[in-house]
Amino acid sequence: MTDTREVAVGGGTGYPVRIGTGLLSGLPELLGREVAKVLVIYPRALRTAGDLVREDLVAAGYEGIAAEIPDAEEAKHVTVASFCWQVLGQSDFTRSDAIVTVGGGAVSDLGGFVAATWLRGIKVVHMPTTLLGMVDAAVGGKTGINTAEGKNLVGAFHAPAGVLADLGSLATLPDNELFTGMAEVVKAGFIADPVILDLLEAHSLEEIKDAAGPVLPELIERAVKVKADIVSDDFKESGRREHLNYGHTLGHAIERTERYQWRHGAAVAVGMMFAAELSRMTRNLDDAVVERHRSILQKLGLPTGYRGDKWPQLLETMRRDKKSRGSLMRFVVLEDTARPVIAEGIDTSLLYTAYQEIGVDSPTISLGR
Repeated sequence: MTDTREVAVGGGTGYPVRIGTGLLSGLPELLGREVAKVLVIYPRALRTAGDLVREDLVAAGYEGIAAEIPDAEEAKHVTVASFCWQVLGQSDFTRSDAIVTVGGGAVSDLGGFVAATWLRGIKVVHMPTTLLGMVDAAVGGKTGINTAEGKNLVGAFHAPAGVLADLGSLATLPDNELFTGMAEVVKAGFIADPVILDLLEAHSLEEIKDAAGPVLPELIERAVKVKADIVSDDFKESGRREHLNYGHTLGHAIERTERYQWRHGAAVAVGMMFAAELSRMTRNLDDAVVERHRSILQKLGLPTGYRGDKWPQLLETMRRDKKSRGSLMRFVVLEDTARPVIAEGIDTSLLYTAYQEIGVDSPTISLGR
């Protein structure tokens, strides 16, 4: 391991998030020697990386078993979870064994859920290979799968034993994958750390996406620190953790409307623009802050609008969102940069007016699909 940054996540037993290169050698330390068997879960697109991790574990004295799952959101299905449970059962996994996930956010969501539910919880270590996975899905202990009724409606809170965010995996990541993941970094800037926004504005896209340069590691570390600070204080989302949902209420509705063919970050980018417009109407958010959302997201090539004719469908989906309380929809809005609050019971006519500010005939989807 070289040039490694570490962020400590508190709450419960606590765990480290390590950011750097050459991190695979640190996996045995996180697993511990009491572990005998390790199930390595990875998508078919990362078969080579998954096999490498499994082989390294075998060389370190563990019994390594592979579970290859579908790519992207197709992995987050109960049939895939059932397949993983079957592998665990047939391999006689006990409570002292573990799971390692290798891949993006969908893999850590699915793998974390499998770990949380097998024997009511076994150890899991996440090795995210995407920016989205590093700054969001792998950190915080939220796990889940999708159903026909919505995204992440079935899940559990289950903190990992550690997260190894190897920047080497970002070097070969396509630009659209990297920049859609950047939406969660932007979110962290607006809800808690404005320095993130300053960095994104001050540097070129080439500097921002350079995994070997100084900017991207700092952005990742800062975004992880924002999430670590919040989840350490509120692990099960009874208070501050809801702030991490900024842009996600509409974002999740867009994902479902698009049958999960839009990338998560692209949908959240549109959701943040909606939340910013809603903040302007309900909390008198300064126009300059709203426009700052638009300029940063557009600089990253992320969409800032969505189809105006889809509002009725989006509204119905948001009513069923897991963040709702009874019949009251809840939204994270901003009083100012780094000053998020929860708003509920907003009149639907006001929601519609805010949506009209971002509704377009044909949204830019170059980074959506």
